[in-house]
Amino acid sequence: MTFWHLIVEGDRKATYGELGSILRDLHSMTLPAGLELPSFDPFDKQELRISRAAIPEDDRVFLRKRWRELRDQFAELSFETPRGPVHGDAHVQNLMVNHRNEAVLIDFEAFCFDHPEWDLMVTATEHHSLGWQTDEQYADFVRAYGRDLYDWPGYDTLRRLQEFGMTTWLMQNVQEDQETADEYRRRIDALRHDDAPRDWRPR
Repeated sequence: MTFWHLIVEGDRKATYGELGSILRDLHSMTLPAGLELPSFDPFDKQELRISRAAIPEDDRVFLRKRWRELRDQFAELSFETPRGPVHGDAHVQNLMVNHRNEAVLIDFEAFCFDHPEWDLMVTATEHHSLGWQTDEQYADFVRAYGRDLYDWPGYDTLRRLQEFGMTTWLMQNVQEDQETADEYRRRIDALRHDDAPRDWRPR
């Protein structure tokens, strides 16, 4: 049985500082005794997406090759933090501000027990690689959380994993409209040139 709680929205959007603060509190929580959660799996849906998407065959070949490379890089990662509660899809759009001006974390579909770096990689990638936040917004996030993932040696691996996941998620919808198809093309072209600037657009 699932219980839903209605959130009456307020008149403003959540901030990156609020996201950092909420993630800090979430990651410091202790799981109740007897509660078992899965680990975070960045490869969970990738093969199915690659197999089913309406994309050119050379894209499919490239993505499968990149998928294998990322699995090898992931196997070599050494995390600095203990495992704990992880949201699994921690971006600012998954915060709602209610009518009492409280930021509420939503969308727990990927909630798991793993290293907190998985939650930090989303905003770090969106800022350092994609430029989707201002320096001030990202500084607020880092200040509130207390850590900048960009300083961690494993950041580049998580950045590649995040960009790969963002691309395979979008490519499921390339037949919906031309804007989505164009954005997929931007993303797949960028993946083929790892050090090239990203001009991706939020979708």
